[in-house]
Parts: sequence; structure tokens; C-alpha cells
Amino acid sequence: MRILKVLGWVAVAIAGAAAYAVITRIVRPKETINALWLVVAAACTYVLAYRFYGAFLAAKVFALDDRRRTPAVRLADGRDFHATNKWVLFGHHFAAIAGAGPLIGPVLAAQFGYLPGALWILLGAVFAGAVHDFVVLIASVRRNGCSLAEIARAEVGPVAGVAASIAILFIIIVALAGLGLAVVNALAHSPWGTFTIACTIPIALFMGLYLYQIRPGKVVETTIIGVVLLIGAVLLGHEVVGSRIEHWFVLSHRQLVIAMAAYGFIASVLPVWMLLCPRDYLSTYMKIGTIIMLAVGIVFLAPELKMPAVTRFAAGEGPVIPGTLFPFMFLTIACGAVSGFHSLVGSGTTPKMVSNETETRAIGFGAMLVEGFVSIMALVAAGILIPGDYFAINSTLSADVLTQLGFAPERVKELSQLVGTNVEHRPGGAVSLAVGMASVFSAIPGMKHLMAYWYNFALMFEALFILTTVDTGTRVARFLVQEMGGYVYQPLGRHGWFTGTLIASALVVAAWAALIWSGSIGTIWPMFGVANQLLAALALSIGTTVLIKMGKARYTPITLVPMLFMTVMTLTASYQLVGRFWALAAKEPGRAFTYRLDAVLVGVMAALAVVILVDSFYKWFGLLTGRRPLGTSEVPLAESAAPPGDDQARAAHG
Repeated sequence: MRILKVLGWVAVAIAGAAAYAVITRIVRPKETINALWLVVAAACTYVLAYRFYGAFLAAKVFALDDRRRTPAVRLADGRDFHATNKWVLFGHHFAAIAGAGPLIGPVLAAQFGYLPGALWILLGAVFAGAVHDFVVLIASVRRNGCSLAEIARAEVGPVAGVAASIAILFIIIVALAGLGLAVVNALAHSPWGTFTIACTIPIALFMGLYLYQIRPGKVVETTIIGVVLLIGAVLLGHEVVGSRIEHWFVLSHRQLVIAMAAYGFIASVLPVWMLLCPRDYLSTYMKIGTIIMLAVGIVFLAPELKMPAVTRFAAGEGPVIPGTLFPFMFLTIACGAVSGFHSLVGSGTTPKMVSNETETRAIGFGAMLVEGFVSIMALVAAGILIPGDYFAINSTLSADVLTQLGFAPERVKELSQLVGTNVEHRPGGAVSLAVGMASVFSAIPGMKHLMAYWYNFALMFEALFILTTVDTGTRVARFLVQEMGGYVYQPLGRHGWFTGTLIASALVVAAWAALIWSGSIGTIWPMFGVANQLLAALALSIGTTVLIKMGKARYTPITLVPMLFMTVMTLTASYQLVGRFWALAAKEPGRAFTYRLDAVLVGVMAALAVVILVDSFYKWFGLLTGRRPLGTSEVPLAESAAPPGDDQARAAHG
């Protein structure tokens, strides 16, 4: 049996190596590349990474031990700290981290060609993203579910803690506004999508009550009921269009902002088991199911990648992203490979719901690998489009200009007719992704006449994907506001004070809703790309400190190498963005103030990052030379060990 297992893993490795040889054009360099090879490369890479690298991190580096009682068990309060079934929590965590990034980022990065983005997603998701998510999650679980800012303050020092708090709060508000704006744009005047998304709220409430009150612990039953109801909502959404109740779900941008703000507020104050967790769990399996359908379609149809391996725009001046491949391809893909936003979830809601420490491998490391696979599927959906059509959708350039650049549109008019709406000059990535997904689904025999259905389904799928990040992000931001507010007014820092919870939630929701309402997020979004990746570098630096204090200094290259790469890449991008904003201010006097403000904010973010990194290097030197004691805020094993008879109680949640 052991020999068969070894041979099986060897076969997976050989298949993966063959796929890499094809997509990098080491073999058959002159032939067109079949998209199937990207799917094979991703599947083999992530399966091997989880089985071997993930197991190594869990056993040797973090030494996961179920004898430690998690915060969800020791500090259970029924609202924020609640031991949750492993797969339900996986669903919540994946839904929270997998927002716009893994869908939109790879689509926009296809401008540089399919190969650079594919390699970064395949390798970056393993050696940067999954490591980042895993180390932050386990660090928080072992520190009573503390936020990243609290961990920085306790392990690095007060300077790093204050800088991290300011940086994180800024990043998360901007991120929520950007993600919320994407949902608003996707659902505005779309009764089908709005109806389906609205239905997920009462479905989730029913699932929460069913799982924890009516039939406690019956996860399979709850899942079946939820999936059936969700499929019913999707099918009924199609019937709403043109019906007598259609006008109830045709909402304007501002009406959607109000509805989203109300939902975000309610989701952030209700107990996690009642709405947040079951809704995210439900959404996750719809997401994963759709991605599996897309992967199966690619396997059976084996479409060719029409986008070149590397385009002329790698040198810059592209119609979608004006910057050069380095560093802007990495910033654009963002969550598809590594994202600082994940550290907010991994030190926010998720660590407060983990039942057993060994489950963090599947939740922290595994969820990021699944997100990497989603990113590859999004890249494929963009790559199978004719390059000229891709640029016609994602830019505002005319057909003549694109033809002069060597990318003549060919089928974009036909695609518009097939999906029932004009898809030209719809930048942002969402429309081209929906067109690519619809192209795969409708290519299945007998499905061509349903392309308009698949296109609208894909847009709804994207909105659902993003909205699940908004509710969790609001809750995480609420935690941070309460922590910071506690230094000004002590009761606000107590999570058990419900009035404080309401105040903090209202402040967070008001901040991101105001940005969406004013529309000013469009000028701030480029800063989010830099800030998000800077936060990932900071989280990895904090993770390095945690490893040193665990007595695992020999393993620090695991976090230190990706941290150094992220730091160099994002500081380079910050420098270029400041220069670009300043140049635009001189070119467009009417918007000079906005551009200069953007430049200052990017500079401040970069400066905060440098402060934290310098402080971290100083602390590492002291720790490694013995000038500082290896003191840690980690809850000792003896203190967190489960008392006799507690194992059965914890197992009931798992």
C-alpha cells in the first residue's frame, strides 16, 4: 500500500512537471497552448503543496497540538467566540478571503500575457500566500484570537503596533469600499442578481437556526437544505426578470449602497453562527461548485489559450494597466497569490471560531490554495478570449487604435449579441471574466443558446463572491476600532459591551459606505493595490518574529524570503505611483489636489511599512544575539491544555 501511495505521488509530480514544460514552452514552443495544461499544473501543484509543504509546516514549524484549547473553546461567548465545525469554518474563511482579487486580478493581469501571471499564481500562492495565511492564523489562535495589530504590539513593540493599527484600519476601509463598489456596479439595475443575493440572507438565517438550534450538529442536512434553496433562488431569479415584482429588485447605485450598509451593519453585530458563518458557508460551496464546473468544462472542451505567453505590454504603457510587468503584475493579481487582507481575516473572525488547532492547516493553508486554483480559472477565462476582443472589453481604446497596436478585435460585436448587452469598453475585468466563463459553459453541446443566461449567472456569481468579503471585513474592522477605541474609552474595548459593538460597527459601515456614495474610491483604488501587498509584507515580518520567539529561528526563511520580495516589489511600486500621481497633478490642474493627496497617502503608507520593518529588524537582531529575552504573548500549553473530559465536548463542534 505504501508503495502505491509513493507511486501515486510520483505520478502527480510527473504530470505537474509535464504541464509546466508545456505552459513555459520548453517543449513544443511553436504550438498553441491548450488551457487544459494550466488546469493540470494548478491541480498538481496545489495537491502536492498541501500534502507535503503544508504537512511540514504543521508538524515541524508550528507543531500543531490539539491538546491546546482554542479561544473558541476557552473564551466562548456565543457571539464572536464560537467553536465551529471544520468545514463550515472553512467555508466562512474561504468566502471571507476570496473577494474580487482572485477573480478580477488575474483577468486584468492577462494584459501582460498568460505566463507571468500563471507562474506567480502557481508558485506565489504556495510559498507566499498560503504561508502568510497559515502563520497569521496560528499566531492569532495561540494568542486568544488577537488581531494582527495586537500581535505586532505584543511581539514586536509599541511602535510597530501603533503603525500597524493605523495602516490596517486605512487598508480595510478602502478595501471594503472598493469591494462594495464592485458589488454595486454588478447588481445595479440587475433584478436577477439582486433577487438571488437577497435570498441568500434568509436562507443563511434559516441554516444557522437549523444547525445550532433545531438540529444541532447536523451539517450534512443543513448543507443539502441550503444548496437546494440556493439553486432554487438562482432559478427563480431568472423568472423575476419581466415579472410583476421585477421593480422591487431594480435598484439604483445609491439604493444598493444603503442596502449594503444595512446588511454590513447587521451582519457585524449578530452572533457569527446566526448569519455570517452560514451565509459564507453557503456562498463558498456555490463558488467552489461553479469553479469546478468551469474546470470540468475546460477539461472536456480543451480550449486554446489565444493570449500570447508574454505581450508587448510587459514593458509598460498597456491599455488596461499602464505600469510595467514588475511590479504592477504582482500588485494586480493581489489575492490570487498573496494578500495582506487575508491577515485581517486570519486574525479577525476565523481564529475565534477554530475548534481544534490541527484544523488550521486546512483552513489557513488549504483555503489559500483553493483561492489560487480559482485565480488560475479566472486567468484561463480571460486567456481563451481573442486578444483584440479582450482589450476591446477592458479598455476604452477604439478598434483602430487596438489594430495599430497589433490586437485587432474580431468577435466582440458577436459576443455582445450573444450575451444580450454591449460588452465593449467595459473596463474593470468583471465583464470580460463573465464573457470568458459564459464562453466555456455555452460551448458545451446544446448550451450555445444559453450564453446570455450563463453571462448573467457569471455576473451574479462574481457579486456573491465579493459580497461575502464585505460582511466579514466589516466585522474585522469593528474588532480593530474597538481595540483602538479601548485606549480612549476603556469600555469600548470590551467585546462583551453590546453598545460598543453597535458604535464601532456604525463607524466602520459609515466610513466605507460614504466612500462608495461619493464615488471617490475610484481615485483611491490604485493605492489599495500597494497597501494590500505592503500589509502582506508586514504580516510576514510579524510572522518571522513569532517564529524566532517560538525558538524556530532556523525556519525563518519560510516567511523571510517572501517578505523581502514583497517589500522590494511594493516599495518600488509606491515610488512609481507617487511619481505618476505628481505628474498627473501637473498635467491636470483641475484634479491636482486629488492626485497630490493620493501621492501623499501612498507615501505615508510606505513610510509606515518601513517603520514597522525597521523596528522588526532591530528586534530580530536583539533576539538572535541574545540581547533580548525570547518572551512571547502566546498562551502557554499548560494554561490552554484541555481538562479531562473536555475532548468530547470539543469533538461535538468538529
